[in-house]
Amino acid sequence: MDEELVERAARVIGRAAGTQAWDDVRGRLVEMCRRVQDDDATLLPEMPHGPDADAPELLPSWWYFLYELLEHAPGAETELRSLVDELSEPAPAMPHSSNGAPAAVRNIVSGGTTLGPVIQANAISGITITAAGFPGALPDPESWPTAADLDPIAFGVRPTHRVRLHPPLPPYVLRDRDHDLDAALGRAREGGGLVLLLGEPFTGKSRTALAAMARGPAGRRVFAPPRGTDLRGLPALLQGRPERYLIWLDDLDEHLGEGGLEPRLLAQLAALKVVVVATMREDVYDACRAQPGGRVLDVAQIVELAREWSPAERERLAGEAARTGDPRLIGAVSSSGPEGVAAYLALSPLLWDEWWRARRADRHPRGHALVRAALDLARCGLTGRLPMDLLLKVHEGYADVTGMERESADDARAWAVGRRYGLLRLLDRVTGDTWRAAPILVEATGRHEELPDVPGPVWGCALEVARTDGAYDYAEIAARARVAFQRAADAGDTSALHNLGLLADSLGEGDEAERWFRRAAEAGEPQSAGRLGRMLAERGEGKSAEPFLETAAEAGDTEAATLLGKLLRKRAARWLKAGMEGGSGEAAHLFGDLQLGRGDVDDAFDSYLRAVDAGYAPVAASMARVNQIWNDNESATVWLRRAADAGDVWASSVLADYVRKENHTEPRRVETVDRALDDIHYGAERGRALDATNLGVLLEERDRADEARPWYLKGYELGDAYGAFRLAELHKKEGDTAEATAWYRKAADLGHLGAKRALGESYG
Repeated sequence: MDEELVERAARVIGRAAGTQAWDDVRGRLVEMCRRVQDDDATLLPEMPHGPDADAPELLPSWWYFLYELLEHAPGAETELRSLVDELSEPAPAMPHSSNGAPAAVRNIVSGGTTLGPVIQANAISGITITAAGFPGALPDPESWPTAADLDPIAFGVRPTHRVRLHPPLPPYVLRDRDHDLDAALGRAREGGGLVLLLGEPFTGKSRTALAAMARGPAGRRVFAPPRGTDLRGLPALLQGRPERYLIWLDDLDEHLGEGGLEPRLLAQLAALKVVVVATMREDVYDACRAQPGGRVLDVAQIVELAREWSPAERERLAGEAARTGDPRLIGAVSSSGPEGVAAYLALSPLLWDEWWRARRADRHPRGHALVRAALDLARCGLTGRLPMDLLLKVHEGYADVTGMERESADDARAWAVGRRYGLLRLLDRVTGDTWRAAPILVEATGRHEELPDVPGPVWGCALEVARTDGAYDYAEIAARARVAFQRAADAGDTSALHNLGLLADSLGEGDEAERWFRRAAEAGEPQSAGRLGRMLAERGEGKSAEPFLETAAEAGDTEAATLLGKLLRKRAARWLKAGMEGGSGEAAHLFGDLQLGRGDVDDAFDSYLRAVDAGYAPVAASMARVNQIWNDNESATVWLRRAADAGDVWASSVLADYVRKENHTEPRRVETVDRALDDIHYGAERGRALDATNLGVLLEERDRADEARPWYLKGYELGDAYGAFRLAELHKKEGDTAEATAWYRKAADLGHLGAKRALGESYG
């Protein structure tokens, strides 16, 4: 966006308000507003209006209105530039049609206020309508404001905030070059002349120059002519007046050329001891020096103003911020960097507005979310380096930002890290691919109520980073999180109750964690129910834990479901044993199955015998299993026959194998090693850990240990502790004690009881 065009337009259009040209000007602005994307009427209420629309204090309002217009109305920049040029230049001579009659034209009186009828003639040349509304006239010097009464914003200083504050600008802080500027003005007061304050954009040239004029002798009057004003009448106007005068030419390049400041006019003003104070950008200064209209620059007293503030200037800034308590200066102390304090104050609202508007689906929603991730983490306390991968992960969680699918991550990143106004980024690089939110944006978050609170998951991410990154103080981040979670909980956010529980648990505050988890569970948070259930179960309150675990299990918490099953099995064993002892055959059978599942074969058999004694026929298949374990095939066959005849599918299948073996019509399925190898190899090749280890066992039993070794290794790599145990056993047989011990350790670390026993560790 053309910032210079916005500033010129704000001044020129503001002056047109209240003149006869205003109806035409306003109509053209309304037409531009109607082309605003998405909402035809968005900007119309923002347009300054009424008889005071040209008041100096409304200049910021014009500035913001035009900024929004250029931002949102397609093609408005060209049309606005044309309008500004029309209002700034003298009206052209009336054109003629092909037959010699005056053609239909639209005449505009610009640059002042008409005080009487306007006469349209066929061809009038050489007339300039100036600020007073008459050809060749300039405003009466007695109407010029004094230097002390100038409104800085009306006379060229950029506003420091999007919303109005009182006072509209923070207190002025003395610059290192103020002494040189005061000295130059002092010399100019003695004999007139031009004092030019030179610097890059956003160095504070206008504010510094206006402050210097205000520091001068009291009562000096200032004329700030609009762009294009014919200044040649100034010497005659000021001739013979005893007062001292200042001419203020902000952006001097707009006041050069015909009718503007040139060496002869400057000499005439100097003879009257009139001081001309001007500002200019360095790049424009270099360009103008080579032009004929720039010769006046050769006789100027130049004072250069740096953008970056010196240590002494920053010390004065800190002192003024402490003295006045002005939040803008306080923010500048902590957040302005090499770009300088003036740039910080002027660009803060622009940078924030651009980022905030980008949340719309048709702009840069993913870029907005990416910067928001860095901002939210900074609000959590992570103001240092943040890996881009972390920002990409966090930004995906903003469900309230719509349209992110329309923008790629690469485009979002490019938008977020691009420079604005040649100075500032929304995301600043720290080192490598680590970033942080621009300090200007971080400081501004406290002034914008529309920014949502940091979501709980982002706080969780911040806590995790603080826990693992030594650059941050975990206790400090946790304290911030507690305040945020408490505020959200007070507002009715039940997930914040859960977060308070997690936070307390991470800090070792068990009782506090349980209190928050209970409140959250009672409010309907299943994740809290699962945490509370586990806490209760761990301290032996299984029955109290069950309803909470069941709530969590029904919500998909597999750990809660598993723990609940274990608790219920324990309770089931207690009551089934009671039923068995009371004479129930069914209870004896089910209790025996629980014991067999735990590996207690003898106790299981005793329970099954109780079922037999009670005449409970369904125990047959279980009795067959026990007899198979003991290799008592005769007894197993009897029980299998009974179970098969009762319809047990498993028993029927096993019995058929037994019959084929006895008849020698077909070998048993697992009787030959080749068939067994094929069966187990199928599962092992498909990543079944137990099959891989079992294949190794089968090979080792057939004296093929070298072939078994890679299958044991694969079983271990797939997570089977028994694979590591078998490798340890092989190394032990080979006499490699050190390697055997290493593999026993790997198996023990995975929970293998035999490995723990081999290492002499407790495994009860």
